[in-house]
Amino acid sequence: MQKKQKKNPFKHLPWNGKPYNFFGDYLTDKYGCRVLKLPINANLGCPNRDGTVSRGGCIFCSEEGSASPSATMSDSIIQQMQDAEHAFSRSFEGTKFIAYFQSFTNTYAEPPVLKRLYDTALTYHDVTGLMIGTRPDCITEENCRLISSYNTEGFELWIELGMQTIHDRSLLFLNRGHSHSDTLNAINMCKNHGINICLHVILGIPGETWEDMMNTALEISKLPVQGVKFHHLHIIKGTVLADLYSHENFKLISLEGYLSLLCDFIERIPSHMLIHRIAGDREESSLVAPLWGMRKGSIQTGLEMEFIKRGTWQGFLCGDNHSSR
Repeated sequence: MQKKQKKNPFKHLPWNGKPYNFFGDYLTDKYGCRVLKLPINANLGCPNRDGTVSRGGCIFCSEEGSASPSATMSDSIIQQMQDAEHAFSRSFEGTKFIAYFQSFTNTYAEPPVLKRLYDTALTYHDVTGLMIGTRPDCITEENCRLISSYNTEGFELWIELGMQTIHDRSLLFLNRGHSHSDTLNAINMCKNHGINICLHVILGIPGETWEDMMNTALEISKLPVQGVKFHHLHIIKGTVLADLYSHENFKLISLEGYLSLLCDFIERIPSHMLIHRIAGDREESSLVAPLWGMRKGSIQTGLEMEFIKRGTWQGFLCGDNHSSR
């Protein structure tokens, strides 16, 4: 007897059968092949660590910053990219790559220094894009002019901005060293130079209510940005946040709570915005809590099931209706 295929409740949506506009699917559709990000640690440091802004750094950030395990300061950029490519368990014929300057603050240098770093990464084979992670207070007209010079047809160019939240009291708690006003200024500069923007958002910051997080969603829905990357608040060993957690033992969000929040948030942002990631990523050996963050497949499946239960999708609560597609 032939097995009956399950009906896809999101078949009418324009996102490859998903209830949200996923960045990975967008890349595959655009380039006609698998596109993978190769993380790079350019060892540029951070003004929130070296005394320019603060010496403490963000309370959630480890000594390695947001570094991938394959990216080490001792290796050249090309070696890091080779190691990252080899770390993928399978080879993909015709794969293209994005040079991803991930760790620390990747606009925190003079433009000639940044140009040498970016140009070096773009010499790697089959690179079709450049993605630069940075802080809102480290965006200038000069580095925007440099970055926008890479914006050619068929090339994927992004700046990732660590916004985290719109609430200044939360930014103060996280010791971010910048305000939401700085984020808005950075967004406007990037927009004026035609650079795609992806905002990082943390859900589950202690002291933030559901209304606070939804206000962040509503603010993002009005901003001229093209992508959002979600992180659940997770606690990494050796951080200031880990020390606070050991003394105060504040409540962390559960997997079920996170899926509900994430669904609430995505319903409130426009359908054209690309979802780059739906949860934080960290090696288990370096993690204090919550451990459910290691279950990537469960998070993706759980999010889709939550949307099915609600009968909603990305943009459902901000006027985007794809029911006729």
